[in-house]
Amino acid sequence: MWLSPALLLLCFRGCCSLTGPGSVTGTEGGSLRVQCRYDEGYRGYNKYWCKGEHDTACESIVQTHGKEEEVRSGRVSIRDNGADATMVVTIRDLREEDAGPYWCKIQTIWILDELSRDPAVAVTVYVSPATTPLVTATSTTPLVTAIQNLSSNSVSAVYSWSLFSSIYVQILITLKLLLLLGVLCAVVWVNRAQRIPRQERVAYLALQKAVFDDLPVQLGSSSDYRAKTWTLDKMQP
Repeated sequence: MWLSPALLLLCFRGCCSLTGPGSVTGTEGGSLRVQCRYDEGYRGYNKYWCKGEHDTACESIVQTHGKEEEVRSGRVSIRDNGADATMVVTIRDLREEDAGPYWCKIQTIWILDELSRDPAVAVTVYVSPATTPLVTATSTTPLVTAIQNLSSNSVSAVYSWSLFSSIYVQILITLKLLLLLGVLCAVVWVNRAQRIPRQERVAYLALQKAVFDDLPVQLGSSSDYRAKTWTLDKMQP
């Protein structure tokens, strides 16, 4: 079979440029977009995305089948945009195992030998661990509200406990004062009970002595009077 010189030039890798970003980095759980640009001479050709160390032995993941509509295979999609001569690959829900060497490739319809392999450009994908998301303004409001409510509850609890402690102390002091007053009253009552009989005896004896002093004659002889007086003096406490 005879091929024109123009077609023969297309058989050799690099005669028509195919460029890519070289490497891209995405975050685990996110999406990653790779754009490779090809020469206008490759419009309408099948574009595909494969993974492997070498372009001649890589595993095809998704391809366009010569159409410009988006084609998906699992989490990976590819679109051929002929207007600006680019092929765009998107990887969604990135995982750690998605990292590694990839290739943007164009499938040609003629194969002469190993020198005429499909045009390809290497792209290395890196996947970084997911970071803790920042708290947005909308999620901050409930958090602040919860903190304020917690603070208010804590203040209320402290105030209630302080009030309860104050009332408890007042009640305790009142009870102690009442107890002390009761003890004092008991002591006074006991002392009074002990003093009353003594005072009555003294008053009685004083009255009796006064009677004998006023009536010495009625008692008889002076000796009888002295005897009775001695008896009264002896009876005094």
